Amino acid sequence: MRHRSLLILTTVLTTGALTLTACGSRDDDKGSDSGSKTTVVIGVDAPLTGQNSATGLGIQYGVQIAVDDANKKNLVPGVTFKVKALDDKAVPASGQQNATALVANKDVLGVVGPLNSGVATQMQQVFDTAGLVEISPSNTAPELTQGKNWQTKKERPYKTYFRTATTDALQGGFAADYAYNTLKKRKVFIVDDKQTYGAGLAKLFKQNFKKAGGKVAAEDHISVGDTDFSSLVTKVKNSGADLFYYGGQYDESEKITKQLKDGGVDIPLFGGDGMFSDTYIKTAGKPSEGDLVTSVGVPVTTLPAAKEFIAAYKAKKYPGDYGTYGGYSYDAATAIIKAIGNVVKDGKVPSDARTKIVDEVQKTKFDGIAGPVAFDEYGDTTNKQLTVYQVVKGKWKAVKSGTYNAG
Repeated sequence: MRHRSLLILTTVLTTGALTLTACGSRDDDKGSDSGSKTTVVIGVDAPLTGQNSATGLGIQYGVQIAVDDANKKNLVPGVTFKVKALDDKAVPASGQQNATALVANKDVLGVVGPLNSGVATQMQQVFDTAGLVEISPSNTAPELTQGKNWQTKKERPYKTYFRTATTDALQGGFAADYAYNTLKKRKVFIVDDKQTYGAGLAKLFKQNFKKAGGKVAAEDHISVGDTDFSSLVTKVKNSGADLFYYGGQYDESEKITKQLKDGGVDIPLFGGDGMFSDTYIKTAGKPSEGDLVTSVGVPVTTLPAAKEFIAAYKAKKYPGDYGTYGGYSYDAATAIIKAIGNVVKDGKVPSDARTKIVDEVQKTKFDGIAGPVAFDEYGDTTNKQLTVYQVVKGKWKAVKSGTYNAG
């Protein structure tokens, strides 16, 4: 996410907790023993309003809980952590502007986000030039870490970019294997939203589905923001497909599945982690029954280490969907916080702190609430777990978890 469900945001963003000013500075010699602490800011970039906002808010508050825990436990003596959350509205240009703003804030020593792979392409170089670490909990486009020619020659483009979500190189194959070998589907109609994440995931699903022996009935594209899919419904109905695969976000797919079923096309819609949101089910209603998605990791609700996180999220009544990327956001923020702890001693921030923090993040290794956290030579997570979920009686139910060998 992918690279890809709930709002009351205005009051949240106007609170003092998220509109931040510096309490300390890089030249501040006051450490924890003086009773004064230095403020270090963890930036967040995600869609907090509009398209994809439910999963974006899950990222914001996943980070907020990690920061609250770090402050409560005094994980970095002499430091008080704060969150600065910026809304990119799932628009690449807005993400680039936000990256520039976060770089300009000297108290920002790390950033979690963005949600969308397309937005990430416009942010990576800004952070890399400034030497500021960025960890996405959701980007899944392989080229972000392995370069444009990743299928033939892997080459890391940006040293400062990391992610806690595994890539579409694995997710697309995992979905195709499940569709062909478990669902026994043989003819698929493939649609994408023409975005970096959606188009890339659909392409990889297609390659792997055909490799398994399946056939592609037809392919089509839609645009982000589209609401009328009547012509698409007709094409699918006439194609004879027994499965509809969609590369994109829930904002469009929740409307597509409803119009497909209402139009008499009774086949499941299968998508990626950009669709994995409770909002998808709430908006589509009964037509979503039987639909499927793949998502990164294993269900956060099944992980003992995530119990306190889930309880805190619910107790605070935070908006957004924590189940998609909330745990990975918490772990991304924790990786940054731990790295800061190895660089900032007694509240004193060295002039080359950002560069040192990037190096420390690369060495990261700990057990997170969503699984083990470590990064390979490309900045990719070493946690390759994936899960297929299906809508069963109005709720997402995990039906298979495992890994996929892209080789």
